[in-house]
Amino acid sequence: MAKDTPLLVTTTPSVEGRRIVEYKGLVGGDAILGANMFRDMFAGLRDLVGGRAGSYEKVLRGAKTQALEDMIESARERGANAIVGVDLDYETVQVQDGGAMLMVSVSGTAVVLE
Repeated sequence: MAKDTPLLVTTTPSVEGRRIVEYKGLVGGDAILGANMFRDMFAGLRDLVGGRAGSYEKVLRGAKTQALEDMIESARERGANAIVGVDLDYETVQVQDGGAMLMVSVSGTAVVLE
């Protein structure tokens, strides 16, 4: 399948009106991104006064996009035209220097739809 051909990605186990004709297996993607100390400091201040932590939101969106792109690429390599049952997980990972990294994992089942 060409890289520019859209690939359907859904959290549902099936696609209404379309029949799954072949299962290509579990596919996934991961992204681990570090947040720098200035963002950490300003996010802490924002927590004290309230409001949204825009820098963290941007990092989170980027990690989610990267993980999804990795999963989609894996499905394309297997010849799938859709991924069903997609699940996104978010975790923070503490590192030795006291900082934290953001981990986003995504998985689903690569399929061929009729």
